[in-house]
Amino acid sequence: MAITDWPASERPRERLMERGPASLSDAELLAIFLRTGVEGATAVDLARELLRHFGSLSGVFASRLREFREVKGMGPAKYAQLQAVAEMARRALAEEMRTNDALRSPAAVREYLRLALQGREYEVFLALFLDAQNRVIEAEELFRGTLSQTSVYPREVVKRALYHNAGAVIFAHNHPSGLAEPSRADEALTQALKQALALVDVKVLDHFIVAGSGTVSFAERGLL
Repeated sequence: MAITDWPASERPRERLMERGPASLSDAELLAIFLRTGVEGATAVDLARELLRHFGSLSGVFASRLREFREVKGMGPAKYAQLQAVAEMARRALAEEMRTNDALRSPAAVREYLRLALQGREYEVFLALFLDAQNRVIEAEELFRGTLSQTSVYPREVVKRALYHNAGAVIFAHNHPSGLAEPSRADEALTQALKQALALVDVKVLDHFIVAGSGTVSFAERGLL
């Protein structure tokens, strides 16, 4: 049965208009994005298959084109639309961080970093440079590595902080393995960066690890 044949109270689009987007499940929200189904499957059916295939909504957004096309009815056009939605979300979060105190918008910071780093097949080390009011000046990818490690040079980080005239910085890197737990090397690097930046009066406010759809904060763990 097509979604248009469902009772109006059960159709995702009508429910969204009446009750708001928070009332819909991940599959229903994704179905509105997909708009149409294929022969023998509604948009909701396709959305459920995407979620099953990739494990979560964040997994769908982090998918590669080759993987995305493995799901029946999914092609380059839908993939391009999906990536456009993800990029709009990243830019909206970046705008929020540039106008608000990052410490008062922890959810926006966490979501931005997750969208920026999830799904990467190699390690990336990223920095958010902040002004004296903790507003983001620039989000910059500083180093790129391999599947399991990346080399980070404190001297280069200090140079970029001075270039941006930053008062503080938030670091983030991803674990392509999917394990979000900080390693001993991660902890040692964070302390080395904190000490190097302290020499030029730049505070390290946090260091996030992004793994899959999860994030771990060093500040929340008491590792700063």
